Amino acid sequence: MFPMTPIAVALALLFCAGATAAPVSAGSTPRSLLAQAKGLPADFEEHFFDVPLAVRVELDQQPLGEALVVLSRDDRITLLEFTDTSENRYSPAEREQWAAYLKPGVPLGDCSGTCPNDVLAVHYNLESSLVSILTRHAERDLEAKRFHDQPLEGSSGLMVRNQLNLNGGQDQDLGGRYGLEASGSLGNWSQTFNMQLARMGGPDDKLYHAVHELYTQRELQGSFFRLGYFTPNSEGLTRQPRTFGTSPDTAVGVMYGSSDSLAINNAMPSVYPIYVTANRQGSVEIYRDGLLINTQSVPAGLQTLDTRPLPGGIYEVEVRLIEDGQITSTTQELVYKPNNWRNLDERWRYNLFAGEESKLLSNWDQQASGSPTAGASINYLAHPRVILGLSARQIREKLQYGTSIDWTLANHLSLYANVYQTRDYGTGLDLQSLYNYGAGSLILSHNRSWLDTTYQYDTLPDGTRVRQRNVFVGQTSNSSLAINHRLDQRNSFNARVAHSEGNVEGVGVDLGWNRRAVLFGNDANWRLSLFDRPGSFSSGDDRSRGVDLSLNLAIGGPGQQLTGSIGSRTDRDGGRDNNASLGWRKDFKDHVLQNVSVTALTDTYGMGLSSLANFRTDAVNGDGFVQRSSYNNKLTGGLNLDSTLVMGGEKMLMTSEYEMRGAGMIVDVESDIDGIALRADDLSGGGAALKPGRNFIPLTAYQNSSVSFDFEGNHVPAATIAPARTRYHLNKGGVDYRHIRVMKTLTVLGRLVDAQGRPLRGHHVINHASRGVTEVDGFFSMEMNAGSPTLEVRRENSLLCQFRLNEKEHRSENNVLMIGDLRCTPDTLADLASTEQKAG
Repeated sequence: MFPMTPIAVALALLFCAGATAAPVSAGSTPRSLLAQAKGLPADFEEHFFDVPLAVRVELDQQPLGEALVVLSRDDRITLLEFTDTSENRYSPAEREQWAAYLKPGVPLGDCSGTCPNDVLAVHYNLESSLVSILTRHAERDLEAKRFHDQPLEGSSGLMVRNQLNLNGGQDQDLGGRYGLEASGSLGNWSQTFNMQLARMGGPDDKLYHAVHELYTQRELQGSFFRLGYFTPNSEGLTRQPRTFGTSPDTAVGVMYGSSDSLAINNAMPSVYPIYVTANRQGSVEIYRDGLLINTQSVPAGLQTLDTRPLPGGIYEVEVRLIEDGQITSTTQELVYKPNNWRNLDERWRYNLFAGEESKLLSNWDQQASGSPTAGASINYLAHPRVILGLSARQIREKLQYGTSIDWTLANHLSLYANVYQTRDYGTGLDLQSLYNYGAGSLILSHNRSWLDTTYQYDTLPDGTRVRQRNVFVGQTSNSSLAINHRLDQRNSFNARVAHSEGNVEGVGVDLGWNRRAVLFGNDANWRLSLFDRPGSFSSGDDRSRGVDLSLNLAIGGPGQQLTGSIGSRTDRDGGRDNNASLGWRKDFKDHVLQNVSVTALTDTYGMGLSSLANFRTDAVNGDGFVQRSSYNNKLTGGLNLDSTLVMGGEKMLMTSEYEMRGAGMIVDVESDIDGIALRADDLSGGGAALKPGRNFIPLTAYQNSSVSFDFEGNHVPAATIAPARTRYHLNKGGVDYRHIRVMKTLTVLGRLVDAQGRPLRGHHVINHASRGVTEVDGFFSMEMNAGSPTLEVRRENSLLCQFRLNEKEHRSENNVLMIGDLRCTPDTLADLASTEQKAG
């Protein structure tokens, strides 16, 4: 930040007040800086040129922000920094682009020759302290862009995710799976590879292997094109009509369809408004799956929340109203933003594919090969509240059809229906309805199938077709009605009634009550469950009835929980099984172990144990468990590992990060301070913690945006980060590389004078850590790299002098180094060069 001198402020006020006395016609040609400064008193003119001035910057008559600039007598303007960008219609990436254009300094007036960023002219108006930038886009429609531009030169990179799952136990052979998912980028095409290795365990000790995906894809504005070996799915649809029977296996061919990958997610409100009623001024926190996704301040009274910043989709959120620092109410609300599809000018979403069923490096006998396959899926926006769907496919020489309707009947009532049929297999119907009434929700579900598998055949390894052994002809259905109701801010109730016909017959009832309370001074959650369900193998084919009371209690330090339960249920022989359990869980911070839990249980058969641990390092994350059965005292266990290899910019890194957003950046952090903690914030959303060494930051593919680097926490050390921000624009699968330095700094206060001791104003004083501009009296204040205490003085791109400072030779007060007068003469260049030569 460059402070404004009182005279400079008075200068701005003087000309604002004098604007009415000497008006300038809006249509007149803007005058040069010298012409505008002619009327200035002599005492004011020296505070106009070559000193920091506060101005407003507009781009094509739209505000870009408030900034500090330096004006020179040769009609040049140099941006020092933007100070306020709260009122502007441009994105941070666009503002960053214009900051990079203005910081080296640009001439005022009409642009001649090669003009970057389509600039036509740059002008400054003294009376209004306004910098105006005019481009070729000034007369164009200001409607927001609908699609992201792809990188002009494309991008490159590779991200390979490795997953290993193992399970086994006593009297059970080891089984497991290894999965490899690779995503890469070459130019503006992205590549995908997916391979799986599996061993079932038990009597089947064969090692199965298959490649499921190997294709390249190009994203276009509103559509995509895919070529290669893939599973024919239905990407790009808002509602996928369900189909019946066998799902499509892999095929070699082409696919074309709708795509939102390049679509800009313009902020749109939820179809259903969300209300809160606050008795006092407070704030609202919005949680999704336990994670805070938004917070807003609310005044007293009935208020509608702003749902535009929330992610698209259809999901439930928990809304907490906080007044005077305490949670006064908690409600469950529905966010209904189905991909923000409300544009009646684009009513169609579609997906087409054609090819031949094939398998690559696969020894799965069930996988078909050699048959032609093709299909189409369509969504039609009949009304902003009605979406129709239709699909038709040929899979394994059988035609599959599906139709659907997604109908928002009212603000709190929606209906989804799906009818589907597969030739020589059967017909099915799905019906779901959701009613949200504020204090809870009511969910109705019904599905019914008319099956006839008489003419279903299996193909043996030698090609022989045989009829299926388990032939079923008849109906199956499942209907349910569920209610979730909040009694008050501490108590909630849920119930579900279900009726099944076909393979499972009978009526099932589940009742539950939850209560949040305080027990022994700690937060506690009680849950009481009662159930009566149709019989199954695990209940001796008798009806499964029981009751369960559980408690989750926060004890000890942060992150510790004690759980317990007691109940009764139907045992494996149809009798009563009285059971109880006691468990303990501990969450760790800044540790390889993320959490551990141990649970002991007892029932009719004996004592059982279960333990679970989650862990994470820089390179791998995973979890493992061990269980001892109370029924047969057998031990079983499992292990899951997940790691990702990223390569880009001729660098590579193993990371435990698994929440990828399509692209990424490898960042090497070099620091003069031990144990420094940094944070990288992606302006498109998301962020990551950084530490000295090599790090990885997940980035959003296709976004032309930037990442800013800052110190973690509130206690900021005396240091600077270079660069503090970096731009990126990557295709899906692209990986960029950056190197940043954290330099210990000193605040330097001094005055720049010439050989005769006269102050030098408007000179740029530059160090590795920062730069400053001298005021009228020659004074300057700036941050200096403590490890490289050199300053260089420039004016109009000419190097005038250089200095090497010795901290011990100057007075220091409150972490500010007082260096006094610096005499800028050409011989300082030779002196510094000689010193550096001797040191070398």
